[in-house]
Amino acid sequence: MADNYRTETPRSSGAGRTIIIILVVAVLAVIAAVATGFLDFSSKGGALPEVKVEGGALPSVNADVGSIDVGTSNTTIEVPKVKTETETVSVPTLKVEKAN
Repeated sequence: MADNYRTETPRSSGAGRTIIIILVVAVLAVIAAVATGFLDFSSKGGALPEVKVEGGALPSVNADVGSIDVGTSNTTIEVPKVKTETETVSVPTLKVEKAN
């Protein structure tokens, strides 16, 4: 007797899928219209508004600053010396032959 009853899972209405398909078709239609020249987006060159500035003055600032003297003087200091020497060492080599 239990075999006579079936349980079905309710399906969603698919409204979301339908809306997405409509939007994709609309976008493709607009792209095709622009590509074929049927739809043309033209605009006029814009211009910035004219702005006039008049009057005003910079603030007055008084500052007392010290003085700096830059120069050179001779002083004896220790300076490291670097020497190079020539030695014969073994280095890796690479030989390449062309294929025939």
